[in-house]
This record gives sequence, C-alpha cells and structure tokens, in this order.
Amino acid sequence: MATLLSVNVGMPKDVAWRGRTVRTGIGKTPVTGPRMARRLNLDGDGQGDLAGHGGEQRAVLVYQVESLAYWSAQLGRDGWEFGQFGENFTVDGLPDDEVCVGDRYRIGEAVFEVTQPRVTCYRLGMRMDAPTLPALLVSHRRPGFYLRVITEGQVRAGDDIVLVGKGRHAMTVAEIDALLYLPGRDLDRVRLAADIPALSPGWQQSFREILAGGGAPPVGAEPGWTGFRPLVVTEIVPESASIRSIRLAAPDGTALPPAEAGRYLTLRVPGDPAPVRSYSLSSAPGEPAYRISVKRDGRVSSWLHRELRAGMTLDVAAPRGDFVLADGAEPVLLISAGVGVTPLLAMLHRLAAQHTGRAVWWLHTARDRAQLAFAAEVTALLAGLPHAHQHVFLTAEGRRLTADTITSLGLPVQASAYLCGPRRFMDDLGTALAALNPRAVHTERFGERSAINPGVTGAVTGPPHQPPGPPGTGPRVTFARAGLSTRWPASETSLLTLAEACDVPTRWACRSGVCHTCVTPVLAGEVGYDPRPLELPGPGDALLCCARPDGDVVLDL
Repeated sequence: MATLLSVNVGMPKDVAWRGRTVRTGIGKTPVTGPRMARRLNLDGDGQGDLAGHGGEQRAVLVYQVESLAYWSAQLGRDGWEFGQFGENFTVDGLPDDEVCVGDRYRIGEAVFEVTQPRVTCYRLGMRMDAPTLPALLVSHRRPGFYLRVITEGQVRAGDDIVLVGKGRHAMTVAEIDALLYLPGRDLDRVRLAADIPALSPGWQQSFREILAGGGAPPVGAEPGWTGFRPLVVTEIVPESASIRSIRLAAPDGTALPPAEAGRYLTLRVPGDPAPVRSYSLSSAPGEPAYRISVKRDGRVSSWLHRELRAGMTLDVAAPRGDFVLADGAEPVLLISAGVGVTPLLAMLHRLAAQHTGRAVWWLHTARDRAQLAFAAEVTALLAGLPHAHQHVFLTAEGRRLTADTITSLGLPVQASAYLCGPRRFMDDLGTALAALNPRAVHTERFGERSAINPGVTGAVTGPPHQPPGPPGTGPRVTFARAGLSTRWPASETSLLTLAEACDVPTRWACRSGVCHTCVTPVLAGEVGYDPRPLELPGPGDALLCCARPDGDVVLDL
C-alpha cells in the first residue's frame, strides 16, 4: 500500500532569474499535522502562474520519493528535502508507470482523482539550477502527476493511500505524457487518451489536435517555401492617403502557394544589414499572386512608398502566421483600426467566396475619409452576404470605436472575434468583448507580438535594442517583427536568451496545464540544438529555448 510521506505547501514569491523577477510558487516546505485539501488547492498553498498550474484540475501535485532518489543519483546531488520538486504530496509508491489517469484514491478524509501528468515548465529547472531537467523528466518517464479533489477533507503525513476507483482505458501517467511529448506516438492510443473523461480539458484538446493533424504535434502549417525567394512587383495601388497596396507575383508567372486568410509576408529590402519587415496579406485566399498593403510610418515602409516601382523584385519569405480565419457556423466579428484592416480584408474575401451564411459584423475605425482604405471593396463584399453588418467610425467626425461602443451595438454572443490594430485599441476592445462571452477572440498587433512570459514580473517594455556588453562576432541574428539585427555573442546560451537580452518580446507558456513551448518560425537560415529537444518542431520552425544559429538566421520575432 502506498503512503503519504509528506504534505508540502508554499505561497508564490518573487525570485530573481536572468536579470528579471519571476513570480513562482514552486518552493514547497513540509508541514506538520493535518492540512485541509480543498477543491482548488491545499490550505496555505498557492501558484504563481494559474494559467499553467493550480486550479480544480491541478489542485495537488504528487511526486514519488523513489523519483527523488533517482534524480539525486542522476544529478550527483544529495541532501534534498521533501517538496524539493515543487510537489504537494511526497509519496512512497504510486509510480508513474502504474498510476492511471482517472484513478481515484482516498487519502485521510479526502478523495482525489488523477487528472494529468505534471507539466514540467522552466521553473523546475530554475529552482534546481538544471535547465534541462524539465525535458529529462519526460524522457526518463518520471513526470509526476496532478490530482483534483473529489471530496474535500483533511490529510496528513503518514496517511495510507487507498485505491477506490480505476480510470477509463487504464492508461498510465507515463504513457499519457509520452503520447503528447515524445515522437513515435500510436494514434490508436491517442484516440483512447482523448476519450478519458478525467483527463484535464487542455490535454484532451491537445490530443484532438494531434488526431486532426494526422499524428503531428500542433505546431503550425508548413511554409510554402524555405528562406527568401524573389517576387516581382506587378502593381502598386494607392488605397488611402497613407496606405498603398503592392501586388507580388512569381517571376515566371506560375501561381504562388495558397495563403490562408490572415497570414503575412516577410520582406527583405536593400540595406546593410538588409532590413526585414512583415506585412499582412490583404488579397483573397487562392489568388495566383499576393497583395500586401503597407502604411507609410517607418524606414522600410517609407522605402516601399518612395522607391519601389512595378517591375522591381523583392526578397520575400513564405506566408506565415496563426492569426487565421477558423471554420465554423457561429457569427464572425471583424474589428480593426487603421492599417489593421488588411488581414481582416483577406478574411472577408474568404467569407464572400464561400457565400457564407454566417452573420458577419465589420467594425472599422480610421482618422478621416482620406485615411479610410478599401471602403468600396469592403462594401461590395459585404453586399453579397445575407447577414452582414457594417459600422465605420471616423475619429475626425467624433465617432470612435471604443469599449463603450462595443457594448452598445448589440453584437451577438458566442461569436468568434478577430481584432487587429494598435496595442491600446486591442486592450480596450478585448476587455469589452470578453463580456459578450465569445467563443474565441483572435488578435494580431502591429509590429512585434505581445510577450507571453508566465510568472515574469516587471518585464521591460521598452523598444528592442542591441544586447548589453561587447558586440558579438558570430552569425547575424535578425528579429523580423522587432526590426533588429545583431551578431551572436559567444556568451549566449540560446536564441531565447538572446531575444530576452535584446528585449524582443518572446512567447513561451504553459496554458491549460499543457506545455506550449517557444516555437517560432525561421524565415531564413538554419538552427542547431543544445540540448537536442525531445521532439523537433515542424519544418521551418525553431524551439528557441535550446536553439542556436547555424549561420545567419532570420526569426519571426
């Protein structure tokens, strides 16, 4: 019979890490006497990142004393205390290759259910001063697991752990973990895993995405070509006082690969180093050529407005991006400000080509009529849809698209919303849309994307810059969205740490209890890995946390 050796709790604290402050609750210490297990956590316990840890599905983290001894031998360390790995329950027994998701146990007065393997995020490596440890827990099949509380009650060290129910399909914690994170997955077993009702919703969704992708992990679509290729400018059209459209085609006249509505192109223009910028596609999906629409507001866009002529060629990377129109029957809200209209126009083209019966709401704001791009094109597309609504707001005429406006328009609930515009606009309207209980809210900001760095507090929000210290002498690393190019410094350990040193926004997170790693498109060049990840990302992508440049590289950051 298994035994509860120690109950460990701890509240979130601020910890210095890589020159920043991380809010984390991974530090747990043993407690004496009884402790109440409640629906969301143990009394006196807390988590720093509730998107990835804690909550009903992850109320209690379990790790085995046998695994603590295993890692002590593997890492050549000793003197560890219970709670060292951030676990709430240190147990004797309950190995990951025997415990099944959905199993129920009585411990003391409480009853618990196994919901998912532990997601070993960067905080464990930070606490143990072993950056590769999170990956090793997966590859060595020793992740630990989470419990949800079925019946609240008191628990204490020394309680027996009694099995009172078995989970559907009898799939162990180690197998579930390997199906998501390790290569060579068996799709029949993935189907069974997705059918376990006790498995947390985030893991169920990840398995459904794997099944929909034919067995590949959900890391995005393969690009139409690698690196940059020359495309010829066939037409330049003024759309407003500050926006002009540029049509790009293959030099030999062949059709370009289809691009999903909402994706963008990355251009490289003359310079030393050559500046790189990304611009959303505004053309209809499936057209043989591409159209981008560019507002004149910076170095590269000014060159495109001032110097570019029909017949010239530009180096262009393949369409990319995850801000794409999803299929469905629910209403669609297309909401934009200024040049943020461009990806939404491509989405509107797709809806019109499908003769959709979905309700489509078009909300756009511009300064005045001289700045109102695509007005006739949008109106013509909406006229062909049976359930279309259009609202245009010109700030020079005293009409603004704000949170108050959103609440007054009578927008449908359970809609899918797509927003594109400047940061303040997005933040304001995103909060208002949340009150409508939308099915989904998809966003795309101008320039660099907002950072997703769970637990990091006090992060610098200034513009990207060269890294501190002496200039690097290694390969050139270009962050396309940030508009920054720098030489690789020998002191850096990964492309992620270089981006953070330059204050380039990065995106890495554990959401819904599933690890969503720092996968970023590589627009040009190659990367290598140290350490090698458990599963390589898809073609054209890089896992930044352990990637290094193999020669000059351009990243979609």
